Amino acid sequence: MKIKDIINELEQFAPLTLQESYDNAGLLIGDAGNDCTGALITLDVTENVLEETISKKFNLIISHHPLIFGGLKKITGTNATERITMKAIRNDIAIYAIHTNLDNIIGGVNAMICEKIGLKQVKPLVPGQKQLRKLITYCPVDQADKVRSAIFEAGAGHIGNYDSCSFNSEGTGTFKALEGANPFVGQLNELHRESEIRIESIFPFYLENKIVQALLSAHPYEEVAYDIYTLENKNLQTGAGMKGILEHPLPKMAFLQLLKEQFKTGTIRYSDFKDKPIRSVAVCGGAGSFLIQKALSAGVDAFITGDIKYHDFFIPEGRILLADIGHYESEQYTKELLFNQITKIFPTFAVRIAEHNTNSVHYF
Repeated sequence: MKIKDIINELEQFAPLTLQESYDNAGLLIGDAGNDCTGALITLDVTENVLEETISKKFNLIISHHPLIFGGLKKITGTNATERITMKAIRNDIAIYAIHTNLDNIIGGVNAMICEKIGLKQVKPLVPGQKQLRKLITYCPVDQADKVRSAIFEAGAGHIGNYDSCSFNSEGTGTFKALEGANPFVGQLNELHRESEIRIESIFPFYLENKIVQALLSAHPYEEVAYDIYTLENKNLQTGAGMKGILEHPLPKMAFLQLLKEQFKTGTIRYSDFKDKPIRSVAVCGGAGSFLIQKALSAGVDAFITGDIKYHDFFIPEGRILLADIGHYESEQYTKELLFNQITKIFPTFAVRIAEHNTNSVHYF
């Protein structure tokens, strides 16, 4: 198995095009064409994690947080990032980061938080905007099934819990094949009328190239007519944060105790909150303060994240409970998520979760 085989599956699950503009997800070090001897999954790439990878004779590290974030201007070993980079290259170890693209998918980091809390009816707190496209094409009636199947196989036609979704209408296409053409139907220099099916189907923007290539490969015409439109519909398969509902409402302190137990944290920082049961909850793994106003607008009872600043705790004014469970703590189950995803596709592949806890925050 090649390193690129693992990467391709990860990027099918969490496409790189969904990462935030400031991010640096993807293959950061190494040759994707190398054979893969094994992969170590971690939240952060530390020197201990690199040593563990070497000791296991693995040559791939899959990390949530990118080792190289803002770019390197020199590599002299003066800090941990430079030392790790140098040693990884010397030992031919590839380092891959799957960061905000994993945050922004419905089955990603935030889904794990929802699962650990026990939230039901989960959906994005802020669904993806302008991420959906519509493909419209036209083909002979007898070829419509083949064309539909091809674009569905490439990822078109998914709406919620349904796939193979399309709208089809019959009509008549006209064209005249000119000199140099090789028409599938019709004669050169003669106006031809063909009974055709107009096929319409929806798809996420990051699959556009794949779907167009599938269309062109399956379509019988020499020149394929198709249109692609950007839709205003929200994409409920992607977005920032998630929200859901507890099966049974909990008092504030019982809810905080649940968080403390599930996320194994030494302490929870939380805001003032009026005395009412908590049922609806929003979450964001990592630093999620930018979503406080969105959580307020959503009308949830609580918002769970990490790295909340002092003054941010004043924002809710008692309307919702803000709970800071810690950055590492909120994202720790990402390792489990990635392990499950990889072993589901490659059940016999050597993949392990790093033994070293990379949390740099300690509690006293």
